[in-house]
Amino acid sequence: MQSVAAERLKGRAGVRVERGFREEDRDQVARMFWEAFSGKLGRILGPQDLALRFLHGAVRPSHALTVLDEDGTLLGVAGYKTQRGGFVAATYGDLARVYGAIGAVWRGVLLDLTDRPMAEGQFLMDGIFVASDARGRGVGTTLIEAIMQEAARQGMQTVRLDVIDRNPRARALYERLGFIPTGKVRTRPFGRIFGFREATTMTCPVPPRPRSVKRP
Repeated sequence: MQSVAAERLKGRAGVRVERGFREEDRDQVARMFWEAFSGKLGRILGPQDLALRFLHGAVRPSHALTVLDEDGTLLGVAGYKTQRGGFVAATYGDLARVYGAIGAVWRGVLLDLTDRPMAEGQFLMDGIFVASDARGRGVGTTLIEAIMQEAARQGMQTVRLDVIDRNPRARALYERLGFIPTGKVRTRPFGRIFGFREATTMTCPVPPRPRSVKRP
């Protein structure tokens, strides 16, 4: 699949935010995703070589925002999901090509457990991750702000995310940016498989886009 055309969004000084990612960055996007979420998905998508092969084909630039530095180096990615699709999307056939027929069946069942219904007008943050050498530079905050802008552009009412119980720093960041807890997600009896027992669902209202004023 070809990457979507880059459209710049408002970013911080020294970086730019774009819709989608370049095809030549696909391997790096897959590696960064795996580094961020192997603790949660490692028992399902592993071993690493197969996981990277699967993710290479599963990540969708049409549902991603990226932060790049002035030289075009990829610093971070935020995936999102709407009722029209999500950042990581795959069929049984996609799983079978990497894991075989039997491996695809049980992996598909477990992956389905991570999928939650979405309300109309809801914009789900479907994974946010930053390159290890770019952490602490405000890239995560820039991505969240870009997610809010993109949700507004698409006419959404709320942004939703889930933060696991073992990540209090991320939860504190989301709260500073206006997200409030609205529920709990419990993984029992599959907590050991997913690497966490509980996650907090958080939402933030999307400010309406300002209407353009028609000149007389």
